[in-house]
Amino acid sequence: QVQLVESGGGEVQAGGSLRLSCAASGRTFIIYATAWFRQAPGKEREFVANIVWNGGSTSYADSVKGRFTISRDNAKNTVYLQMSSLRPEDTAVYYCGSRGFGVTQYAYWGQGTQVTVSS
Repeated sequence: QVQLVESGGGEVQAGGSLRLSCAASGRTFIIYATAWFRQAPGKEREFVANIVWNGGSTSYADSVKGRFTISRDNAKNTVYLQMSSLRPEDTAVYYCGSRGFGVTQYAYWGQGTQVTVSS
């Protein structure tokens, strides 16, 4: 029903910046919110940030507050994650997920994009 495609990952040195994109297609009108999650090797997937499509309300994990910014372009059906002051511990596969109105579970997922931060 909804397809998500991430892009923008890569390798960067500590202190650098990257911008990830999550492009949605299909029945995008059912999307209430989109979030970024990440999963490092040997660790569970963790929440990074989310944004509500209507109104733009955002929330962040404490570990990224002040360094990452989530935004959206509704006309392009795209959500961005601007990452600055990157640290080696930010290294992970980053996934975007979307959920519909009235549900808490993220039902739609992209394939992930690798972010590697070298020290």
